[in-house]
Amino acid sequence: MENILELHQISKTFPKSDFTLENLSLSLPYGAIMGFVGENGAGKTTTIGCILNTLRRDGGTVKLFGQEMQDVDTDLREKIGVVYDGDNFPGFWNARQLSRVMSGLYRQWDNALFQKYLEDFRLPVKQKIKSYSRGMTMKLAIAAALSHHPQLLILDEATSGLDPVVRDEMLDIFLTFIQQENHSIFLSSHITSDLEKVADYITFIHNGRLVTTVSKNDIVYRYAVLRCKESQFLALDPDDILAFRKRDYQIDVLVADGKEAQRKYKDIVADHVSIDEMMLLFIKGERGQTPFV
Repeated sequence: MENILELHQISKTFPKSDFTLENLSLSLPYGAIMGFVGENGAGKTTTIGCILNTLRRDGGTVKLFGQEMQDVDTDLREKIGVVYDGDNFPGFWNARQLSRVMSGLYRQWDNALFQKYLEDFRLPVKQKIKSYSRGMTMKLAIAAALSHHPQLLILDEATSGLDPVVRDEMLDIFLTFIQQENHSIFLSSHITSDLEKVADYITFIHNGRLVTTVSKNDIVYRYAVLRCKESQFLALDPDDILAFRKRDYQIDVLVADGKEAQRKYKDIVADHVSIDEMMLLFIKGERGQTPFV
């Protein structure tokens, strides 16, 4: 088995909001971290709900560890650790109560490991969760997700709202987790700097539709943005243009092969592209080549 997670033609419609997750397909290999990015309302949380069967999808298939997960498949759920953006546990619990509940839910719950995380994260055992800071709450959720020895972590904006120091601690934990080749992480986040540090692949989603999945190495070493004047833009080969965006007197053009573009268009500046700028070009830019008026 090469992929720990496979989505094929997933669809989900919310008639009251006119939002549709439309035929989304992606795959996450074993031993990899996939960043899942898009604007607010793009469908990231809906996708995670479809993966976990907390939302009833309208069509498509989801395979985890090579098989489709049904509600009764507790063995598969044992292998998945989940952290949501927000309240993961009742606020009137404390960490000790949480451990007792989790030990009844997961056969592989490791209380010794959980206690080690509490100590490492400096989380008070008897203090009610509702009195925790945002950073402490997310550390607790990460500790709980890891303490039943999952193979797949699914994280929905798990680092949002955290200060840079705490986020860096979380990213180190993710990188340690992924050292085991049968582990993977599906990480939804709008903090693209985090993804630039840890992700192997980036999947872009916009308005419920998959834009593309690319490896981070390709973003770093292959993709580029051409800074064009209008006359230069109109002279480009349309096949080279992935997306473009007009800004005042300049047109930014995303290309898949920066070195080749520099060879073909010697008078145009080619810059490295960040995940952030790539997302902006895909979401706020245009596809193909159209004339300007």
